Amino acid sequence: MTEREKMLAGELYDCSDPELLARWHKAKDLVRDYNRLDSEQLAEKDRLLTELLGGRGKNLWITAPFYVDYGNNIFFGNNCEVNMNCTFLDDNTITIGDNALIAPNVQIYTAFHPTNAADRFGTPKEDGSFIFCKTQTAPVTIGRNVWIGGGAVILPGVRIGDNVVIGAGSVVTHNIPDNSVAVGNPCRVIRPNV
Repeated sequence: MTEREKMLAGELYDCSDPELLARWHKAKDLVRDYNRLDSEQLAEKDRLLTELLGGRGKNLWITAPFYVDYGNNIFFGNNCEVNMNCTFLDDNTITIGDNALIAPNVQIYTAFHPTNAADRFGTPKEDGSFIFCKTQTAPVTIGRNVWIGGGAVILPGVRIGDNVVIGAGSVVTHNIPDNSVAVGNPCRVIRPNV
């Protein structure tokens, strides 16, 4: 099993794997170029997003700056908008349904690390060189017609259902059912969204 296959399967994997690092560097270069473009350079933005993302529907709008780990594990439906300064750590898949509205400063994480420091780093190298910490992942799925408020944080393994509103500043630590308004840290459903 390759390190990428381990990564997508949610197993501990080595972030320093050459295949993963090559894609990581490519994604960083693509988002750097995207973030530097003049706002009206729509054709070039479209080209860069096609090269960066795993897949997307029609009418995707991402306001720069935008940050990713790999990019190719992110999938958007139709008619989605991502506002400025969002960070998507797509070490596993991030799937976003149609008509999603993602406010500024939203962070979506699919990666996490063992809580025990020895498990995170293992035995130090004798030469003192840098050791990438051990990482695991879990996918994030966001349904259709979802609005995620500014500054919200979505943690690994979370599924947000259809027709959901996540309040600004929320930390989403567990699944949120369809047709809900949810807020807080940890995020919890406060009422139906009808």
